[in-house]
Amino acid sequence: MTLLVVAPPNARYLSLLSRIPDDVHLVVGNQIEMFQEAGPKADAIVNCINPGLSLEQVFKLAPNVKWVHSMSAGIEGIMFPALIESPVPLTNGRGVFARSLGEFALASMLFFAKRMREMVDNQAAGKWVDLTIEEIHGKTVGVVGYGELGRAGAVRAHALGANIFALRRRPELNEGDPIVSKSFSMDERLEMLAECDFVLCAAPLTPQTRGLIGEAELKAMKKTAVIINIGRGPVIVESALIQALQQGWIRGAALDVFDVEPLPEGHPFYSLENVLLSPHCADHTPTWTEEAMEFFLENFERFRAGEPLLNITDKKNGY
Repeated sequence: MTLLVVAPPNARYLSLLSRIPDDVHLVVGNQIEMFQEAGPKADAIVNCINPGLSLEQVFKLAPNVKWVHSMSAGIEGIMFPALIESPVPLTNGRGVFARSLGEFALASMLFFAKRMREMVDNQAAGKWVDLTIEEIHGKTVGVVGYGELGRAGAVRAHALGANIFALRRRPELNEGDPIVSKSFSMDERLEMLAECDFVLCAAPLTPQTRGLIGEAELKAMKKTAVIINIGRGPVIVESALIQALQQGWIRGAALDVFDVEPLPEGHPFYSLENVLLSPHCADHTPTWTEEAMEFFLENFERFRAGEPLLNITDKKNGY
């Protein structure tokens, strides 16, 4: 069996590949020349974190490949027609980073509910100011994209007493979920948004979700509401969000993802007091890349044993 690993050769997480049996031919690299000889024999390809080489280039060299895995959760950046149309299954790292991102979502809610920015500013200024704060208990959290990532945030908010609303393409999948108070379809999003105190965006980026939250959606929200994005930046129309924050359509935003990354110097998000900005690092724990590799290795054992793979994506729908 031949496995192509598209990754920087000095990446720390590659040390875990020592667990792969000796009878597997491993080829690791981020230069196309490294795969030219082994490509035609490849059985599987794993596209690692920040690989430094286009998956499409490697895929073209591997006409007999039977499986492709992306260590990242989002797949919109690696899709190309030949992969989409091929029968080769594509799996991803969906759910691997959910725990950390769920904690960030909860931290963002608490940041605004407990008025953390004002507390820090007052402390720095040496001021003793009595603030009225809020509880998460009793608040309504609406999740846009109620998959594993969205549910991770919802579970943590529900543990503090929040009501959970869930919006997804197939709301019937929420049936039987003990933490969901009410489910909504994509067409019902304005109805849901109008009732929420916190809106957690955790949707993948697809043609259907790009620009899903725009001016109409932001204006439908409460003026006291906060929007949190841990999914993909372009799901929210950035220009509309800036206007909403500057003009007070909503209370604030906590953002881990953006249209352009790194966020350009001088961008309005840097100076807005009602924005909590995370430079797309809310899941960057000390072991996040190792955890992604651990998941791949589990799936690789399934592949070798002929067992069903975990996290098979819907390539045509983009997640």
